[in-house]
Amino acid sequence: MLKKYPLSFVLIIVIWVVCLIPVPDTPLSGFNLIDKWTHFVMYGVLSFVVCLENRRISWKTILLPILMGIMIELAQKYLTTCRSGEFADGVANTIGVVLGNALYWIYKKIRG
Repeated sequence: MLKKYPLSFVLIIVIWVVCLIPVPDTPLSGFNLIDKWTHFVMYGVLSFVVCLENRRISWKTILLPILMGIMIELAQKYLTTCRSGEFADGVANTIGVVLGNALYWIYKKIRG
């Protein structure tokens, strides 16, 4: 599986790590909803890459990243003291997954 989906695997590991470690304040921290935008972009990119490596859209390219996002939010809530699981993060994750799949669909239409 690692040979077939290397970039997806790396992105999954990076997302898990980034979502479970303490996040210091950054110059971007002052931007409204920056956390939600970050979730949206991470899951959009992940979904697009999963579709790209899978060479198609399927229920797995939609459902599995959404389930991963839910698992991470639950892990943040119950397994960390430095993060909190938020419903709004799950919504941002889901919107990112849908957009990533939609962008892949557009990419496939353009590429033929």
